[in-house]
Amino acid sequence: MPNQVSHDAPFCARPPSTQTRPGTFAMPAHAVDAHAHLIGVPPRHPWMPDRAYTPYEATAQAYLRMLDEVGCAFGVLVQVSVHGQDNTLMLDTMRAHGDRLRGVVVPSLSLADADYQAMNDAGAVGMRINAMHAGGGISFDQLDEYDALACDWGWHLQMLVDARQLVELAPRLSRLRSTLVIDHMGHVPAASGVETPGFTTLVDMVRDGAWVKLSGAYRMSEAEPPYRDTTAFAQRLVDAARERCVWGSDWPHVAHWRTMPTVAQLLDTLALWVPDAPTRDAILTTNAHTLYRFTPHD
Repeated sequence: MPNQVSHDAPFCARPPSTQTRPGTFAMPAHAVDAHAHLIGVPPRHPWMPDRAYTPYEATAQAYLRMLDEVGCAFGVLVQVSVHGQDNTLMLDTMRAHGDRLRGVVVPSLSLADADYQAMNDAGAVGMRINAMHAGGGISFDQLDEYDALACDWGWHLQMLVDARQLVELAPRLSRLRSTLVIDHMGHVPAASGVETPGFTTLVDMVRDGAWVKLSGAYRMSEAEPPYRDTTAFAQRLVDAARERCVWGSDWPHVAHWRTMPTVAQLLDTLALWVPDAPTRDAILTTNAHTLYRFTPHD
């Protein structure tokens, strides 16, 4: 069991130990999982004391095995909130698998240029603001400084926000110089409907140039897989800018307290959202290759 337990940080469930390919379509060559996390365990990889949940270990070996099992050639690791701004585990893993992995880091503003250079050399392509889970990281208070840092290193700026926050944030976000990526379709509850102001703001932002991850259906839905109540949300975003949509598994599905999905089920949800095969294949491949700088080799 994980240690460093706190009464305010409930345990997460484990993801399935083995995975399969989706049941409704064939995975395209060079597919990308654009959102996943690695989790180490203390004492080697300490957890933040103010974390929102208590995870199980999610190793690089387990993640790479999952990619193989579901048919993904590439993966994008996103720094997880429980490790705060200590990106060591993710960076070490990217260095060991640079042909296959890229990363979205959560750095501080006080590092030396050599530290940012090391992140860049390891495969960092973006950095993340997490406005939803406690545990350390970047806040909107320093948005301008992080935007400048992203521009300096050619990184995008990824945000985990509840779309309902976007109504207020939109004017500031429109002034960003770095590329903006929004996690999990804005994390808006499906029950609120596609006309809720936060989600319509997100659709406008994507139409105007932001990228969005078609992911996290189980975080939005009140249903069981395939999360049909999320379909209208995904389709609005694809209609807004299908060339700026990417898909992510969100493995190992931390801070999820209901039925644990398989990645195949989440890919089948993508097929429900995007029945057009060429569009779906682009979301899984060329769109993600562009954003995350993958160069496929046959």
